[in-house]
Amino acid sequence: MTTTEMSRQASVKPSTSRGVDLKLEVIVIPVSDVDLAKSFYAGLGWRLDADFASGPDYRVVQFTPPGSACAVIFGTNVTSAAPGSAQGLYLIVSDLAAARKELLGRGVKVSEPFHDAGGNFTGPDEPYLFGSRRVDGVDPERRSYRSFASFSDPDGNGWLLQEVTERLPGRVEPAGTCFTSLFELAAALRRAASAHGEHEKRGGGHDDHWADWYAAYIVREQSGEPLPS
Repeated sequence: MTTTEMSRQASVKPSTSRGVDLKLEVIVIPVSDVDLAKSFYAGLGWRLDADFASGPDYRVVQFTPPGSACAVIFGTNVTSAAPGSAQGLYLIVSDLAAARKELLGRGVKVSEPFHDAGGNFTGPDEPYLFGSRRVDGVDPERRSYRSFASFSDPDGNGWLLQEVTERLPGRVEPAGTCFTSLFELAAALRRAASAHGEHEKRGGGHDDHWADWYAAYIVREQSGEPLPS
C-alpha cells in the first residue's frame, strides 16, 4: 500500500449506514498441475476444505490459510486464466519474521524482508504492486503495512506477506475487534506488554490496572484509534 493510498484511506470516514453484507470468501488461482498445487498448499499448513471432481474434465480444490476468512480454489477447468498469472495475493501477518520462519521451516522459498521506498521498480523479483521499488530489510520505522516478503507457488502465482500490526482508522470497528488464532492474540499481547512496560516507567511504578490498559491497547491498535500512553 502506497503512502498516498494510506493517506487517502485514512481520511475517508466509515459509512454510518449498512446494507447487505458482502463477504469475500473465495479467490481463484490458475494452476497447471492440480496435484502438484495441492501438495504445495498442503505443505504450507493450509486447511484442505474440499477436493471435488465431476468426471475427468472438472475438479476443484479449496484451501484456507490459517486464521483467514477467505479461501483459495484451483483445479481443472475452474478458470481460463493462464497458470501463474495471479500476482499480488496478500497474506496479512502480525509478525513478519515469525511468518517467514514458519514457511522456511516448511521448505518454502521465501524472499528476504523488504519495504517500499517509492520510485520505479526495475528489479528481477516478481512485480511489486503499484510499481514501487523494493528496498532490502523491513521498514526502518517498523510502520504497519510497510514491511513485506514474497513467495510463489509451483506455477509462479505470487504471494506477499504484509506485516500489519496497527490498522488504519475506520478499517475495523472497536466493537468488532477479534482474533482468529492464538498466535495473533499472543502477538498482540506481546506488543501490549512492551508498550505497557514503557507506560510503567513513565508512571514510576507498577500499574495495578494493567489488564484494562492491555485491553485498551489491543482494541485501539486493531481499530486504528490513538494508543494509550
